[in-house]
Amino acid sequence: MTNQMAPTKGNLILSKKSLELAKLGFDLLDRKRNILIREMMTLIDRAEEIQNKIDSIYKKAYLMLQKANITLGICKELALTVPIEDSINLSYKSIMGVEIPIISIEIKDDKRIPFGLYYTNSELDKAYLKFIEVKKLTIELAEVENSIYLLADAVKKIQKRANALKNIMIPKFETTVKFMANALEEKEREDFSRLKVIKRVKQKDNV
Repeated sequence: MTNQMAPTKGNLILSKKSLELAKLGFDLLDRKRNILIREMMTLIDRAEEIQNKIDSIYKKAYLMLQKANITLGICKELALTVPIEDSINLSYKSIMGVEIPIISIEIKDDKRIPFGLYYTNSELDKAYLKFIEVKKLTIELAEVENSIYLLADAVKKIQKRANALKNIMIPKFETTVKFMANALEEKEREDFSRLKVIKRVKQKDNV
């Protein structure tokens, strides 16, 4: 850049403005990155909590299903009466310009058992209700894990841009500003010395 721009006062002003903008841009990117990292760490803790709940409820659900299989026989035909889930909705919200998913499910009556009472027992009912809980938590976990992935990807891109400003652009502008400032100071000293010489010559001529 020092070879492309002549050391003039106008170019020095432009270079200083570019340097200020680069530093401001770095500060803004650094703040954005920190905010996204904090949000991501919160979601990681939440994901771990949800996963632990899923593991716990899954164990209870399979234990109840096992008891239902023992008392009722294989529950395959009864399982076919469970309706296919088609009430999952997907939307998005923005966090510092990063679009993260919001996954919701509309279960009108999660206490309603889809199979008849005559051919089942309470163990199967309990298992069904536990798997409903697992379904809700799994959807919530999917939302959180996808959000973590998107935030991590955004942080990576921001870090790359911030590093480019910090390690390339800002030092480049600083070098340009320093070069131009030194060149202009040297030019001013030369002009001052030249004026002094001219003044002396005029004074001799007057004498």
